[in-house]
Amino acid sequence: MESNVISSDTSYFNEVSYPKEARSSGVSWGAVIGGAFVAAAFYLILLALGAGLGLSAVSPWSSVGASASSVGAAAIVWLIFIEIVASALGGYLTGRLRTKWALIHTDEVYFRDTANGFLAWAVALVISVTFLASAAATMVGVTAASATDPNGYFVDTLFRSDHIGSDNKDVALQAEAGRILANALRQDQMPTEDQNYLARLTAAKTGISLLEAQKRVSDVVADARQTADTARKVAAHLLLWLFLALMMGAFSASYAATIGGRQRDHVKAV
Repeated sequence: MESNVISSDTSYFNEVSYPKEARSSGVSWGAVIGGAFVAAAFYLILLALGAGLGLSAVSPWSSVGASASSVGAAAIVWLIFIEIVASALGGYLTGRLRTKWALIHTDEVYFRDTANGFLAWAVALVISVTFLASAAATMVGVTAASATDPNGYFVDTLFRSDHIGSDNKDVALQAEAGRILANALRQDQMPTEDQNYLARLTAAKTGISLLEAQKRVSDVVADARQTADTARKVAAHLLLWLFLALMMGAFSASYAATIGGRQRDHVKAV
């Protein structure tokens, strides 16, 4: 009987003594969403600044302005920098604005601050990707009518001719050659039937010999493969650097949230 009374008194004491936030969720969504929007907005601002600086450094004239390799290296460094700065700012605000927990163990507070900063980084990433994807889709829709075939240059090289006045702008013929070339790039080796047919089309349209046409087809396919392989390597390297930037951003947001949380807990009540 006495034990029941003690247990009842203890339960009552816990209900009265512990503040409401000690029993609430460990995620402060208001602070997380606020920090995420700040991080996303600051990231887009710095991204626009970097794009403007990059365009001002590039010149269409040779030997003028920065080289392509220098601009590419600077772009990678800038992407990493803005990801760290924007994520750290969002994480710090998340940790600083979160509600203070007075009666929770210090290790648990540290963990919750880190988790809230990480969540702010994740939400900011989703917001940024959604905005950039929407902007890219809009730009693609606007320029779809004027878009050119990526293999159009290589198709044109097949039908180049020195015969003035010859009609080398057969749209149907070039479209067929483009489809054959695209199919060849998807395979390890161009089918012999397609190569011979394309050589005959080139010889008939340009007036060169069949042997020269076969050599031209082989050279054009090799150049197209080299261009596609270079683009693939550039995209792969960019994705690897982007992965590194995002990981550094996640760490920066989580760590900055702990800094903001410590400063929040050290604020003295007036």
